[in-house]
Amino acid sequence: MLSLFDHGPFAPCPAPFNLADYVLAKACNQPDKPALEVLGHKDSTVWTFGQLEAAVRGTGTGLLQAGLKPGDLLLMRLGNTVEFPIAYLGAIAAGLVPIPTSPQLTEFETAKIIDDLQPAAVLRDPAVACAEHAKTFHLDALQAMQSLPPCAYDLGDPERLAYAVFTSGTSGKARAVGHAHRAIWARQMMFSGWYGLTPDDRLLHAGAFNWTFTLGTGLMDPWSIGATALIPAEGTELSDLPQLLRKHRASLFAAAPGVYRRILKSKHRFDLPDLRHGLCAGEKLSDHLHEAWKQASGTELYEAYGMSECSTFISSCPGAAARGKSLGRPQEGRRIAILRDGAPAPMGEEGTIAIHKSDPGLMLGYLNAPEDTLSRMRGDWFLTGDQGVMHDNGEISYLGRDDDMMNAGGFRVSPIEVETALSAHPAISQVGCAAVEVKEDTYIIVAFFSSPETVNIPELQAFASSRLAGYKQPRAFVQLESLPTGANGKLLRRALPALFKG
Repeated sequence: MLSLFDHGPFAPCPAPFNLADYVLAKACNQPDKPALEVLGHKDSTVWTFGQLEAAVRGTGTGLLQAGLKPGDLLLMRLGNTVEFPIAYLGAIAAGLVPIPTSPQLTEFETAKIIDDLQPAAVLRDPAVACAEHAKTFHLDALQAMQSLPPCAYDLGDPERLAYAVFTSGTSGKARAVGHAHRAIWARQMMFSGWYGLTPDDRLLHAGAFNWTFTLGTGLMDPWSIGATALIPAEGTELSDLPQLLRKHRASLFAAAPGVYRRILKSKHRFDLPDLRHGLCAGEKLSDHLHEAWKQASGTELYEAYGMSECSTFISSCPGAAARGKSLGRPQEGRRIAILRDGAPAPMGEEGTIAIHKSDPGLMLGYLNAPEDTLSRMRGDWFLTGDQGVMHDNGEISYLGRDDDMMNAGGFRVSPIEVETALSAHPAISQVGCAAVEVKEDTYIIVAFFSSPETVNIPELQAFASSRLAGYKQPRAFVQLESLPTGANGKLLRRALPALFKG
């Protein structure tokens, strides 16, 4: 038997289609139902479905009136406020192509993105770093657009470009992953395959508005089915989340494993009578953390595996909890294989996790990088770069990366990107980076470097902060006489963690 799991075709996306129209379709029948509650320390701000749709379509009108046209790329440099999802959906409603980016990116990093993608405009919160652009819409202008008359939804081919998100590739260069409007239609596979989501749910996502995990799982998916999204206000302490879950009667909770880890530091049992279960993604969930959450909350925790190129596609879910070390099963409608040498490997043997090119959630490709897109394909299969093994029951166990990509705090970071930035420092001769486990389930990025002189570490940290987003910056620096290399003289990154003394 070969490692191939085929659920059969998923229902095709209807045409003509618009992603934002689909997300907000429930607004016409339940305009007064809360779509979003922003949970503050004392008071909450509530957006009904009617108010949300009006603000989204008003923003679409404002962007078109400003001279933008369908197909234009918009770089998003917005903070952790409700304006982020409103502007994102408003752009898509009008046929524009938003490109959300991490607010932690530096001016140096955004300059490279602007030069590469040549966006028609930038949507910017002045508090968020960004290189200059001739056409910039600041936060106050975006807020004013929300009260304009509604734009018509730009309906068209579901295969056309809707948005792009950034990921770091093994080459070290951040790449923009282009997705079609149909990508949101494919997310229905997660409703039962991961979430157990219903229209009556109140889903609290612990992430910020401007994180793509929050945007999909925390906002658009609940809205698509008519459920209510709950988002903690900026500045909320993670230790306050159990109280918010109880007070606001959350039925589902979604967060990265690192958030669960921080919450569980209190070692208290949580009284959460309305919570059915938790959801997690972003990094591999450890058995220790999984069991600790179950003991503290009395609820199950369901994990999902995915990536920027296809969101999540393997998961456990209510009624089908993962066993042992497995991630779960491919969701209904998926065709997933474990490939070796371009073909499905025998069942039970290791290979690369791959997604069939017919998957409706798979990216269109990397913007301005057709060679990179082709390099990820093997015949009809897209290679994830992660190793796994498929079991007889269809469950897939994760065995790690087939490259040196780092995962710290739920973010995948290319060591080459960090090394390239640090190697520009005049005192550094050679540098190598790796994720190091400093305590159980906790990893940090460490930079190992050689230099003919003693390097001032605070100076090196300041240099890194000027060129790298916060989540990419090393948390520790180790100076060595020389770095480990193989017989061919190349850096052995996998030998680096053992050189960290803590």
